[in-house]
Amino acid sequence: MFSRFARPQSALRAASSFSAKPTSAFSRFQTRSLHRVPQLTHDASFKENGVPDFLSPEAVDFSWTQYQALLVDKLNLLTQDTADADCKPGELLVKYSRRPEMASVFNYASMAHNNHFFYNCLSPTNVAIPEGLVRDINDTCSSVESLKLDFLAAASSMFGPGFVWLTKNLDREGMLQILCTYSAGTPYPNAHARRQSQDMNTQSSDIQAEAGFAGSMGAFSQNQKNTGPGGLDSQPILCVNTWEHAWMMDYGIAGKDEYLERWWDRVNWNIVQDNYNAHSARKGTSRKAAVRTQGLKML
Repeated sequence: MFSRFARPQSALRAASSFSAKPTSAFSRFQTRSLHRVPQLTHDASFKENGVPDFLSPEAVDFSWTQYQALLVDKLNLLTQDTADADCKPGELLVKYSRRPEMASVFNYASMAHNNHFFYNCLSPTNVAIPEGLVRDINDTCSSVESLKLDFLAAASSMFGPGFVWLTKNLDREGMLQILCTYSAGTPYPNAHARRQSQDMNTQSSDIQAEAGFAGSMGAFSQNQKNTGPGGLDSQPILCVNTWEHAWMMDYGIAGKDEYLERWWDRVNWNIVQDNYNAHSARKGTSRKAAVRTQGLKML
């Protein structure tokens, strides 16, 4: 039905030559700033070959190399000659999650962190889920297949850009949960005011107030508890990017579901298990320390 909207990948490759990229208007700040595009575990392979059977080299170049560079350049421009110049994006998103006047810093920091988290959990080959993680998934979700169906359904149904996260609930003995964040929303409980686990286009102010949610900004963003909605300390271990620029190049307008299916087969489950176990080791530490030493160290 929607085949006429799909853009063939072969034609796309021919039309999408990035051999001569324009120099960023903000690149002059990179040499004196600490915010840089990080190297991925499979950085060279991804840049040359893309993520096989998932993303083409052109799509990786667009949604990682170029887009991440734009986020970092913007962040450098906003923080140059300030105390935030040497703060990592993960630290900045927590620091400014309740500061409406610092929305730009939050948005670029959060997007840089989220996009890195997504790419950091990818593998060029199929990676089997470790047995220990399979047992934990079965305990919470009944089966790996059940988790996959629920996770991909949540990502498919998101109307608008964002990220879908698999999180570990430290307050409920490691229970796994699915969390959607819209736009530049964050999953971290210490930045709960910008967690955005609800689509704000479908939630009224009254509902937000009663449920304890906050949107991008607004009256409620300044008066939240020290944890996320419901008071739960839920830490991310995996995410998928549902921004259109991540999948439209290779899959066309109607290709989001295929993108999600192929993504699942390229998840680096060893990294996911490391994230899961890292949170277990810190269960007795403070939330601030846990957030600072895990996801926030990545950029």
